[in-house]
Amino acid sequence: MDWTLADGPLTTPWTTSVSPTDPLPEHPRPQLVRPDWLNLNGVWEFSAATEDAPAPFGENLPERVLVPYPIESALSGIARHEDFMWYRRTFEVPVGWRERVLLHFGAVDYRATVYVNGHEAGTHKGGYGSFSFDITEALLADGPQELVVGVEDRADATWQPVGKQRLVPDRGIFYTGASGIWQTVWLESVPDTYTTALDMVPSPTDGTLALTVHASTPDTAFEAIVRDGGDVVSRTKGVGTADLPVPGAKLWSPASPFLYDLEVVLATGDRVTSYFGMRSFGVEPDADGRLRFTLNGEFLFLLSTLDQGYWPDGIYTAPTDEALRFDLEQHKVLGFNTVRKHIKTEPDRWYHHADRLGLLVWQDMPSTKLGRPPAGAQRQFEAELREIVTQKKSWTSIVGWIPFNEGWGEWSLDDTGRIADEVKALDPTRLVDAQSGYNLPDSFGDSGRGDVVDLHDYVGPATPKPDGTRIAIDGEHGGIGMEVDGHMWFEDGGAYEMAPDIPALTRRYVENQRDVLGVALANGLSGAVYTQITDVEHEVNGFLTYDRRVAKMDFQEVRAINEQIIRECG
Repeated sequence: MDWTLADGPLTTPWTTSVSPTDPLPEHPRPQLVRPDWLNLNGVWEFSAATEDAPAPFGENLPERVLVPYPIESALSGIARHEDFMWYRRTFEVPVGWRERVLLHFGAVDYRATVYVNGHEAGTHKGGYGSFSFDITEALLADGPQELVVGVEDRADATWQPVGKQRLVPDRGIFYTGASGIWQTVWLESVPDTYTTALDMVPSPTDGTLALTVHASTPDTAFEAIVRDGGDVVSRTKGVGTADLPVPGAKLWSPASPFLYDLEVVLATGDRVTSYFGMRSFGVEPDADGRLRFTLNGEFLFLLSTLDQGYWPDGIYTAPTDEALRFDLEQHKVLGFNTVRKHIKTEPDRWYHHADRLGLLVWQDMPSTKLGRPPAGAQRQFEAELREIVTQKKSWTSIVGWIPFNEGWGEWSLDDTGRIADEVKALDPTRLVDAQSGYNLPDSFGDSGRGDVVDLHDYVGPATPKPDGTRIAIDGEHGGIGMEVDGHMWFEDGGAYEMAPDIPALTRRYVENQRDVLGVALANGLSGAVYTQITDVEHEVNGFLTYDRRVAKMDFQEVRAINEQIIRECG
């Protein structure tokens, strides 16, 4: 049985570019690259399962799924939800690979159990974090190797973090689910002792990069080489950690997103390439004594859209890397300098594109369903939040963490404050926005913790003010919509306010942003977030239709008012 694209309400300009033999072929981890790797994306065998079903070793499964698109998506070829499922394929290890073979998963929603040649390689719980297993001991000497993955995803039937996924979308602000493998699966060849992760903290003031090299063997010596193009900036040796000199650093900013290349070589021979940007985030009083955000010591207004990362053909997974980059490129075209990644995470390449394009990122933690989760779900939520922060804290573009949105899944005000403090301790170099939109009914209110006072108002804007320890942002506003026949998920769409045509929608956007400018100047805001970059399912309040085929506003007028806000509030 061959894979076929399933029917769906909409396609994108990239749908037909997806290759069943080589989908998403790009290296999936741009901050830790080795030359010897093998992409396992492509057509796998698939079947629905039951909770206690035995693993189907050696069996041909009846359906075909295109990995890494979630099974609810048209691109997967399945286009339905299953609570339990099996994936199966075979692969061959390339000739000449080194001592160890690692198997990597970008993300699997939600609970995964992985088998290689009938041996359990490991398990992982959580739909948004990456995970890896050393499968060397399970490999056969040669020939085909069998890979079987069992997945459980009961979505909002449980208290697991789901973001906006729902088993039954509500034709409102909650959408189609994204179950199973939804990011790249790949193999990598490594020596016995190898680098597992790099933590990078730039300090432009000191002219250094604080580098921590995590290795499979503790206390492993390394050499780090910083390059500016073909020129060596510095060479530094260390064990575990080192401060790498970056004299006369070229600073990273939205206007000039300069990135240095980094190479790390272990004494045992493992060699990886990476990169980083030299930039600093801060909070300083302005001339009126109001706390405001600074980038590299200068005031910068964080002008953002709400970016939910949904696709009509791939749901959680962009059809191609070009598509993944497209939404970020449109932010630059529209004159924004920031993106709020809304209660979802993205593959590493998305943050890589943000780094290279010069876009700052507010990163949300995906919420549970609405309500107050029980104790076990609370602990799991916190574990997944720590996983996300730990895995993503070296991206140059991420400016802040948002643990809670509008009180969704929040369980106590004291714990919200504690969690904000713990995230700040885990990553003291960034802002923590403890509760975006704590003025909404599901929230317990203001914890007083974190670095940000954040209110929502539709169509708004919201009017928060900084206090003695926190900057203020309008965390969500706008949401003005317009239907475009032939480019909607459903037969109709909704928004907080509707406009009849492009001129009217553009006029209302400009008016709304002029109101933002007035509030920003009067209150000393440090940022604002407009909803949203694209339509999503029933929501038709994007700059672009859900299929990314139609621009719904005059982008030149949008850019003009956005640039005015950044200029006058800087």
